Amino acid sequence: MSIVQGLVVVLHLLGMAAILGGWFATRTSPRVHPAMLWGARSQIVTGLILVGLAEAGIGTDGEPVNHPKIGVKLVVALAVAALVEIANARQKRFNLPVAIGPGAPTPIMVAAPLVQAAAGLALLNVLVAVLWT
Repeated sequence: MSIVQGLVVVLHLLGMAAILGGWFATRTSPRVHPAMLWGARSQIVTGLILVGLAEAGIGTDGEPVNHPKIGVKLVVALAVAALVEIANARQKRFNLPVAIGPGAPTPIMVAAPLVQAAAGLALLNVLVAVLWT
């Protein structure tokens, strides 16, 4: 395994850890943690770099790239990033200093379902990576 590929794998794993770690850190009142945003973004970038390296034959020991698996992982990673970005935007919008009446949604209420879904999809992506052979 080349040093470059090893470093990209480490960054890829750190991105996954940031998503799930951010969710674990806020799981009692789910909201977007900045680490989740950057983790989701880095997962896409480092994943694409890893596929490019694999297509170039670097660190794969001659094994072909499993394109259906990569396609599924890319779609799931894009969904995770979209959910985290949308949740972050909603969270910011509802944090504005505006008079809100009783029963109005709070920042946590509007972000929680999206954050939960993003964490679940991130876990699904880990399962696809490990179990799909």
